[in-house]
Amino acid sequence: MKKVSGESEVIKPLKESIWVRSLLSIERTGNRLPAPALLFLYLIVAIIIISALCQMLVVEGIHPSTREVLQVNSLLSFDALRWWLQNAVKNFITFAPVGPVLVVMLGLGIAEHSGFLSALLRRLLNGLPASALTFGTVIVGVLSSIAVDAGYVVAIPLSGIIFSLAGRSPLAGIVACFAGVSGGFSANLMVGPVDAILAGISSEAAQLIDSEYQVSPLANYYFMIVSTFVISVVATLVTHKWVEPALTKMPLSYLKQKNEPSLLLTPRENKALKVSVSVLLFVMLLVAAMVIPENGVLRDAETGSIIRSPFMSGLVVLIAIMAGLAGVVYGRMSGVYQRYDQVVDGMEMAMKTLAGYLVLMFFAAQFVSLFSWSNLGAVLAVNGAGFLQELQLPMLLNLALFVFMAASINLVVGSASAKWAVLAPVFVPMLMLNGISPEVTQTAYRIGDSSTNIITPLMPYFPLVVALMQRYASNVGVGTLVALMLPYSMAFLLAWSVMLALWVGIGWPLGPL
Repeated sequence: MKKVSGESEVIKPLKESIWVRSLLSIERTGNRLPAPALLFLYLIVAIIIISALCQMLVVEGIHPSTREVLQVNSLLSFDALRWWLQNAVKNFITFAPVGPVLVVMLGLGIAEHSGFLSALLRRLLNGLPASALTFGTVIVGVLSSIAVDAGYVVAIPLSGIIFSLAGRSPLAGIVACFAGVSGGFSANLMVGPVDAILAGISSEAAQLIDSEYQVSPLANYYFMIVSTFVISVVATLVTHKWVEPALTKMPLSYLKQKNEPSLLLTPRENKALKVSVSVLLFVMLLVAAMVIPENGVLRDAETGSIIRSPFMSGLVVLIAIMAGLAGVVYGRMSGVYQRYDQVVDGMEMAMKTLAGYLVLMFFAAQFVSLFSWSNLGAVLAVNGAGFLQELQLPMLLNLALFVFMAASINLVVGSASAKWAVLAPVFVPMLMLNGISPEVTQTAYRIGDSSTNIITPLMPYFPLVVALMQRYASNVGVGTLVALMLPYSMAFLLAWSVMLALWVGIGWPLGPL
């Protein structure tokens, strides 16, 4: 890879391939879709009509285990109206994805507002040896995805800078980190808010079949840990084998750069980071000491179990406390926080960023609750399960088809939780009745959802990445980024699907039992 020139050069635009033209066509189609909240409202109207028709046509199913006859309840009835008016508020405030996100964002809000997350990412990127620059950049991106905004607004720009300082194309650094942050969204070494959100939705879907079923936020944890390294290796190979060679052939007009900001921390920031990380590690060890022993105080008092224990129930709270504590220590020692009421400012700013999410979750909660009350999900699940049983497809083929479907839908509907709120009530029970656990179905969904995040212009941060690339090359466009990210997307989808097939085939647990 030759060093990026400092001169601006006008070159003919890159001719777009059929793949890029197809994806841009998807972009134009996707842009015509309504906002996600309105999409759920339209879906509510649709299930009201469908439930009424199903009741008229006496659509029913037979539960395979209890032999109970399941019938559809019409939502176009006074009974449904009375039920909804009595439960609309409860549907929202008890919706599984709402509470955990609000709590965990209080802590992550402090960590981001104080500068702790930014300093941690800068330190990680600056400490990478030249020989491991690509791998380190990707894995930092993957780890930063636990606090989504920090990954996009800190890690990706810094990756461009550090690649430029290393004499490599800054665009290679940006796309490699983007692949880690967004393509590797379902991989991490830590459990984050997304795990709690998806597990909550999966639990509600599974309860259509088994009212006591609970999916833990740690349901995919072992798989996530291994995925972190697999995705990082795959992205490193793609960067070296396809992306950087492609960049040398692309007619890009590189711009002369002004002085780039330093990745180095000031002595005060460095000291603050060391102390705050030490405090974070100490708290983590303290929690581990209360969980790992058989008589640990955070285990279930009667059974000694970890799964149904105060530790699991309070995992989101523990994450919030640890992130918030690290943020407070860093903020005080770095001078960002002069007064403790500034800590509250960080939490309030985090809550402001959730305004759109809460609007979306209100309509999603009503959709899920109405769908459940109508019994459409259960009837569809048992009939769909029967259809799949008649086809007699291998379990792994069922999973592969579901992964592909999730990946395709992600091209036009960006929100992971919004899509899962629609898909889970149908596919979790359906596959559950075919011997595929909700945990496996959730993992398959996350693979498909993450793999195509990086090639859909409908992803909220996609325009930001294009803008970051345009700082270095003036004629970068949506097509350029899609073309560069397509190899990552295809490689992730293939490698992850094969990994899931091997994992399930061998019978390894996806997370703590």
